[in-house]
Amino acid sequence: MAESTIRKYVRERKRELGWSTRTTCVPQSYAPGQEGQVDWYEAWAELSGEQVKLQVFSLRSMVSGAAFHRAYQRATQQAFLEAHEQAFHYFGGVFRLLRYDNLKSAVKKILRGHQREETTRFIAFRSHWRFASDFCTPGEPHEKGGIEGEAGYFRRNHWVPLPQARDLDDLNAQLLAACREDERRQIAGRHQTVGAAMIAERAQLLPLAEQDCELAELSFPRVDGLGCVRVRTNLYSAPARPGKTVEVRLSPSHVEVRDEGRCIARHQRCYERHQQVLDLDHYLDVLERKPGAFIGSKPLAAWRQRGLWPESYDRLLAQLIERHGKASGTRQMIQLLSLIRPHGHARVRAAVEEALTLGCADAAAVRHLVEAVELTHVRDASIELDALSRFERPLPVMTDYDGLLQEVAP
Repeated sequence: MAESTIRKYVRERKRELGWSTRTTCVPQSYAPGQEGQVDWYEAWAELSGEQVKLQVFSLRSMVSGAAFHRAYQRATQQAFLEAHEQAFHYFGGVFRLLRYDNLKSAVKKILRGHQREETTRFIAFRSHWRFASDFCTPGEPHEKGGIEGEAGYFRRNHWVPLPQARDLDDLNAQLLAACREDERRQIAGRHQTVGAAMIAERAQLLPLAEQDCELAELSFPRVDGLGCVRVRTNLYSAPARPGKTVEVRLSPSHVEVRDEGRCIARHQRCYERHQQVLDLDHYLDVLERKPGAFIGSKPLAAWRQRGLWPESYDRLLAQLIERHGKASGTRQMIQLLSLIRPHGHARVRAAVEEALTLGCADAAAVRHLVEAVELTHVRDASIELDALSRFERPLPVMTDYDGLLQEVAP
């Protein structure tokens, strides 16, 4: 017996017994700035060539139809609150009421009716931004149908085909551009574009808080002998001497290491356990003194995996070693990599590829190509031609001299 036949029989039998779950929904109207709806949904993306399942936060205005989407590796409470702040800045204000599912980031316990015991951190967050919350009846997603439909629309239009990005920051920049692109569309039955309605609604939103809510988790670990700090179960590299105590700020997407108030390292947060997150740039000073440890180092392997070590670098390194020997050639390559700090990956990579194209595998030549972009040639000050008119003199008349020459001639 076919599945469709069974489904048809069950549907008809439920109707006969009065068990039909289909209900009539009443269309709702909303005042500008009154309500936004929030939800999470899952999506896949390709980050650095690897397919990754992500959790996407979305907030939709029920008046303008504008929506904000932001992806995270995990739907944690910290990510949930940070995404709110990003959305508030996107809309230019705060909705008076936000409607949710009964998600654990906000609801500690479901009470009778629509009453909820909210988490302490969510209550503090709401107080900071001054908005009210409302929660749907469990198992009744149609009570926030606006955001449910928005997730489907955005997935069909911007998550297909699979988006490709360098990392999560790059992907979220693409998602923000997609949100801006959707502002140009016009929802059926409306007389304004989404963007125009969003601008009109902005004046009715609650004003933004003077400062964002502090969401980062602080810790003060010591740098170990491998040049790393331990954050929860993972190790993150930091360019500081071993034994030094540094400040670590843990956010949903990044781990930031600070020393005396100055950011010295910033990594994408890893949600796996017992991993090493290493940046080759943090070890260049050490490797310049120990060039023999360069080729087999884990930080170099990490750069290869992240796509920061192109094939042109291998070619240049091989030619430098062939020309200057292993120790000296490797040291020159490390010195060239230090140019990435002030000039960036793109410029150094372009300079290396240009030098190899010209057949010049020389460290000084690569350095010149990197820095030549900033060189400016000083030109002499231009002078207006009219300003030279005061130096004009009449041409000499030579007729008198010609007459003297004729008299002297024999």
